Amino acid sequence: MSEAVLSDTGEVLPGGMKGVVTDFSSDKQSFHTPWGKAMMWIFLLSDTFIFSCFLISYMTVRMSTADPWPNPSEVFALSFGGDPIPLILIAIMTFILITSSGTMALAVNMGYRKNKRATFWLIVATAVLGASFVGMQAFEWTKLIVDEGVRPWGNPMGAAQFGSSFFMITGFHGMHVSAGVIYLLWVAFRVRAGVYDRRGGNYEIVEIAGLYWHFVDLVWVFIFAFFYLW
Repeated sequence: MSEAVLSDTGEVLPGGMKGVVTDFSSDKQSFHTPWGKAMMWIFLLSDTFIFSCFLISYMTVRMSTADPWPNPSEVFALSFGGDPIPLILIAIMTFILITSSGTMALAVNMGYRKNKRATFWLIVATAVLGASFVGMQAFEWTKLIVDEGVRPWGNPMGAAQFGSSFFMITGFHGMHVSAGVIYLLWVAFRVRAGVYDRRGGNYEIVEIAGLYWHFVDLVWVFIFAFFYLW
């Protein structure tokens, strides 16, 4: 015979196997995760598979091509009146994205403290850093297309697959950053307008936006390691 148990709310629940059946058949939430955050995690998981396919395809092409692969340190070098500095632009872009992760983390923290002014400016700072990254990427694309003659279907410096891999991977990531900048600005101005204060001071949307932004930054770390350092 099963014994009854007392729940935290004072409700008497059946024990034993009958209690197990009651638990599984009851309509109760096991994990208290907001719907928006759960959907963002699902989206990021699907995006992880896409970026993984791109990077795995890139590594396969890189290792199987018979033509010489261009040296990234030489291709992405910039000169400021002297000798070319290898990967200097890429290093600056990486620093900007890492910094933007820090400002986004601070924005989430300020959001949970209900500091509307600090949250707004930190999100705006994150968006400005993201826009700076996109601008530098546009400069990088222009240099390769105009000065170096790289195309998605050809490359005068070596393997033809270099151009298609570069434009596909960095372009897809740049699209994510651009969308993230628009998303962040939308959230920032809704914070400033007091939309979330009128909804009981719920700033979970800031954390959800932060999840997306941190994901974009993390993906860039892998692109930086596989494409520019290899």
